[in-house]
Formats: sequence, C-alpha cells, structure tokens
Amino acid sequence: MAWDTERTRQLLLDAAVEEYAAHGPEGARIDRVAAAAGVNKERIYQYFGSKQKLFVAVLEAELAKLASAIPLTAEQAMDLGDYAGRVYDYHLEHPRLLRLMSWEALQNLDEGIVAESERAAHYADKVAAVSAAQKSGAVAAEPSAPYVFSAVMAITTWWFTSPQLVRMIMAGAPGGTDKDRRAALIQLVRRLVGEAETA
Repeated sequence: MAWDTERTRQLLLDAAVEEYAAHGPEGARIDRVAAAAGVNKERIYQYFGSKQKLFVAVLEAELAKLASAIPLTAEQAMDLGDYAGRVYDYHLEHPRLLRLMSWEALQNLDEGIVAESERAAHYADKVAAVSAAQKSGAVAAEPSAPYVFSAVMAITTWWFTSPQLVRMIMAGAPGGTDKDRRAALIQLVRRLVGEAETA
C-alpha cells in the first residue's frame, strides 16, 4: 500500500501546531509531535529536516491560512472596524497563531524571520489598501497608513496576547463577553481611524 505523504505531512503539522503553541520552538518535543500525529518521529526529519524547520513550516502554514481567510482590499479598508472584527473572529476561533507568533518574537531574530519577504509583501498590500482608503476620505489622512494599520492590529490582538491584563482591567466592567469585546473593538477602531459610525 502506498504511503499517503500529504496526509502524513498534514497530521504532523496539525500536531506540531499544538505542541509549538504550548511549548515554543525550544520546549517542543519531536516525540510528542510524532505521538500526537500517530506517526514515526523519523518521518518528521524526512519531511521537515529538523525541529526548527518544523516550527518554520508550522508558522508558514498558519500564516497562510490567516492571509487567505482575512483579506484586506482597498474597498474593505474603507471600514477598518469591520476588518478588525473579522480578525478578532479569526483569532477567537484559531487561538494558536498568536501564541506561535509570540514564541517567534522571543527567538533571536538576528537569525531571520519566518518567510520575512513574503510576509512583508503581504503587509505592504494591506498598508496600501489603508492608504487608498485614506485617499478616498473614508479613513482619516493622518497618521500615515503604516501607523494606522499597526494600531488597528495592536488593538485587535491585545485581547488574545495579554489575557491576564485584560482580565484585570475589565474586572467589574459591564458585559465582558466575546460579543461585547468585538462590538467595542469595532467601535474603537472606527473612532480611531475617523470612520463614520454605521448602523
């Protein structure tokens, strides 16, 4: 019977997402990934080469999913509040990506960043979309698009990257559900970028 290479590779990637999100690239264990995937650990080295290269593959795959799921065209950038809400929904459903990115940030970045040129081009497209929305008047012209996009991303991901601070800051505040946070996020982003409130 022929070995299903793609299926095996995907099983390993899926197991590795959990392992790296929980333990980071240094604390992750190849044997745990292999056991969770139900695959001989030698396959990991055959497909990926090393533990670090497996982390790179995991991060690339997860970033590609986000890029595909949450596009930002010039038209969509006219409502950055809606975009922030969509990004919030994605991270609520896929909490491991931001953990992986946090682990990445803790590494020695002098050795390079996973798929840096591709990711830079991806973000350049998003910044260009924001810039186009600014030129159309849908988004305030200042500050410049890179600052606006960075601020929107910071506000949106805060809920997931600093849950302990969110819990302390929001203690006793009315609401506090994911739905409440999403609604407040959209309102805050729209006010931040100067968009008109929509019904």
